Parts: sequence; C-alpha cells; structure tokens
Amino acid sequence: MDDHKLKKIFLVFKGKKGSLISILQRVQEEFGYLPEEALDSIADFLRLPPSQVFSVATFYKHFFLSRRGDHLISICQGTACHVCGAHDLLAVAEKALGIKTGQTTPDFRYSLERVGCLGSCALAPAVLIDDEIYPKMTPEKLKNLLAEGLSEAKVKKTSNT
Repeated sequence: MDDHKLKKIFLVFKGKKGSLISILQRVQEEFGYLPEEALDSIADFLRLPPSQVFSVATFYKHFFLSRRGDHLISICQGTACHVCGAHDLLAVAEKALGIKTGQTTPDFRYSLERVGCLGSCALAPAVLIDDEIYPKMTPEKLKNLLAEGLSEAKVKKTSNT
C-alpha cells in the first residue's frame, strides 16, 4: 500500500468531521479496494476505534476488503434475466474463469458477481462488464466473449456499432 497516496487523501479531509464514508470512497477509488492497513490508518486519522471503521466498511455493499479484478463481470439474476436463462450464464462464467461467483481470478484480471437487477429487463438476459451492458446474452456468446478476452471483445463491439 502506498502511504503517500493515503496521506494525500487525508490532506483533503483534514479537520472535516463526519468524513469517514468519503474517505473510504476515495481510498477504494485509489487502491481498488480497502486494504486492512488503510482501515487502520483511517481510524488513526479520524481518531475512531478501528472496529467502527471496519463496521462501516463492511456495512455498505459497495466497499471491498479484498482486491478485485481489473474487469468486473456482473451477471443479472433479476426476474426477467432469470426467466431467460441467466442462471446458466453464471455457470458458464464460473467454468470459463475457473472461479465461483463472488471471487476474483488469481491473476486479478476478472471478478465475477451476481447482481439482483441491472435495470435492463428489456435486454434480458443482460451481463454488465465493467461499464458496458451486453444484451440478450447466451451461454455460447458469453463463452466466446470470455475466451477472446475482454479488451479484444470491446474493440470488436465498438467497431461493429
């Protein structure tokens, strides 16, 4: 963990009360997750018990205590997507990536998560990769997408639109 980056974040919030969540957001933005050492430093900086900082960091779903992959693959399991076979998409992704839902590949390239709804029901089943929706996904399309690698797939998708 880079202490210099952490100190720069603290400088922005020096003297501001009630800044715990904002600091956690900035630290996660900088490091991609909340390293344990950072949580301890935040507690020291804010003069809070470490348990309180940890409690807030684990209460909110958008904070992560372990390093995530460079690419986040979110597979919608909302009603429309579920009815259209999204469960099969999770199984395909798990097999292709060699990880279970909620895990990250050992090379930190991909993280896989199941989400309740992406809000794209008309595109069901939908998969979100990083910030891009992949509509009407099939197990075969997903297998190919993961086999090609995301950077190549995004270049192809962009050039086809």
